[in-house]
Amino acid sequence: MRPDMSLMSQRRVVVTGGAGFVGSWLCERLVDLGAEVVCVDNFVTGSPANVAFLAGRPGFELLEQDVSAGLHVDGRVDWVLHLACPASPVDYLRLPIETMMVGSQGTRHALELAEAAGARFLLASTSEVYGDPAEHPQRESYWGNVNPVGPRSVYDESKRFAEALTTAYRTKRGVDTAIVRIFNTFGPRMRVEDGRAIPAFMSQALAGRPLTVAGDGSQTRSLCFVEDTVTGIVALAGSGHPGPVNIGSQDEMTMLELAERVRALAGSRSTVEFVDLPVDDPRLRRPDTTLAGQVLGWEPQVSVEEGLKRTMEWFATQVPAR
Repeated sequence: MRPDMSLMSQRRVVVTGGAGFVGSWLCERLVDLGAEVVCVDNFVTGSPANVAFLAGRPGFELLEQDVSAGLHVDGRVDWVLHLACPASPVDYLRLPIETMMVGSQGTRHALELAEAAGARFLLASTSEVYGDPAEHPQRESYWGNVNPVGPRSVYDESKRFAEALTTAYRTKRGVDTAIVRIFNTFGPRMRVEDGRAIPAFMSQALAGRPLTVAGDGSQTRSLCFVEDTVTGIVALAGSGHPGPVNIGSQDEMTMLELAERVRALAGSRSTVEFVDLPVDDPRLRRPDTTLAGQVLGWEPQVSVEEGLKRTMEWFATQVPAR
């Protein structure tokens, strides 16, 4: 059954990591739906600029807080949507301890706020909990294949811990919780220096530099436009379903194919340069989204072609002209 969004004007929602890429789009959607939104961020990887356009909107509030140290929000809270966490490899490899802390202490503080307020809690987890999957596509029932001491473990295991903690608060303390597992998401507001494939390829193509493809480029990802990801997050939050629920696209492609599509879209003469494959880089990535369709009535609406076009237009405003 599709969740009823008609009551959003009566909800006050706390979004941690709300000034980040996905978080800012989520805040925008919630404000558009009529909710009061408290955006919480410490601006380590997010930016006030991402939500500056919301500053004048009724019911929007921006708080600078580090959720790893605590989460303090006065007044009524109906939903706590916990997105705070470095999500790009360049960020979590630079901030490994901080990443573990926000997944553990940050999640605990967000859960405690939800518990005290009697609010619904949603954890933004990730496809990275599946690691380098031995199952393809990945269903929510799959336990994953994660190296607990590899360089990516600080992100993978922090999210796996956060899922376990969220489940414990649900089963032991009766907190109304949900877990969404977000697959590769892209769109405007990604940072030029984000480090992930689409920002890297687009900024390189627009600047006329070689597109750096890891390994032989045969590893795959499934790309979902950010507006569709946000629709899935809001739908799960409003559904009462505990999850975990995969949110992602079925449009799977190799990284070499993605590089070629970006290069063509940019009209670039950039070459492709192959670089070393990162340690523990997943070889395959595509979600089974059957559950999202059944319980949320959700499926992506924006084609990857349209999403790439809109994202390229945005990056063209961020990258200096050649």
